[in-house]
Parts: sequence; structure tokens; C-alpha cells
Amino acid sequence: MEQAAWILWSVLGVILIVAEIFTLGFVLFWFGIGAFAAALIGFLGFGWVVQFIVFALVSTVLTAMSRTIFTNYFSRENEDALKIGLDALPGKIGTVISPSRGALHEGAVKVYGSTWTAFPADGESALIEGEKVEVVSIKGSSIFVRRVERELPEWRQS
Repeated sequence: MEQAAWILWSVLGVILIVAEIFTLGFVLFWFGIGAFAAALIGFLGFGWVVQFIVFALVSTVLTAMSRTIFTNYFSRENEDALKIGLDALPGKIGTVISPSRGALHEGAVKVYGSTWTAFPADGESALIEGEKVEVVSIKGSSIFVRRVERELPEWRQS
């Protein structure tokens, strides 16, 4: 049975790599590579203990290295990173399309073609239809805005 161990490791390697296709984590691939390394050691004639140590060591090292590489090179946590979706909304200018009403001064603001339920930020007065506002923050599906006090750049004025 010791001589056929490399076949079992090879089958396990194939199963793990194929199973990686159906998972989200990108971990099973490294364990499949570890199984192939153990199969190589088994083919060379080493015992079960050495095969398992090689499997565990190769799998652990590859998993740790891939996590480090993915974290360092593929995560964008700096301020210069491209912001999309809701992350890009604060700081953008919108137009009030429905004035404030009710005790909370709820209104509607159009920002980049989307209409949002909007509330004046702390210290701001009620929203007036047609005025320009800047998005301060987002909470749930509502935005908090303040009046734009600076003029638009000259190239945008008509």
C-alpha cells in the first residue's frame, strides 16, 4: 500500500483543484498543490509521515503566501484609490428637486441621475428646490447634504 500512496495523493490533488472551481475562497487550490507535492514524495519512496508533513507544509506555506500577496498587492486602502458606487458619492454636487417637508426636513436630491431621499446636515436649514447641495454623508438609503457655498468653476458656468 505504501507504493500506491502517491496515486491516492494525486487523486486527492485533482479532487481539491476541481473543487476549487465551485468555491469562493481560493484555498483548495493550494491544498491540491500540496497533495501533488506529497504524491511526488510518495513516488520517490518516502513513508506516510513524510508525505503528510510535505502536504501540510506546502499547503500552509502556499496559502499564507497567497494571502500576503493578495492583501499587499490587490487591496486598495489608500486615498488615491478609485472610488465607485456609494463610496464615490460624498463630496459630489446635486440639485434639490423636492423641497424639505416634515419635522425632519426630508427632501429629494438628484445626484448623477439618481434621486435620493435627502436631509440637511447638522446645522443646515431646510432644502429649497433648485439649489445646489453637496453630499456630506450616506446613512442607509438617505443622504445628508449641505448647501454649496462656493461657485462652480468658470468652465462650467454658462
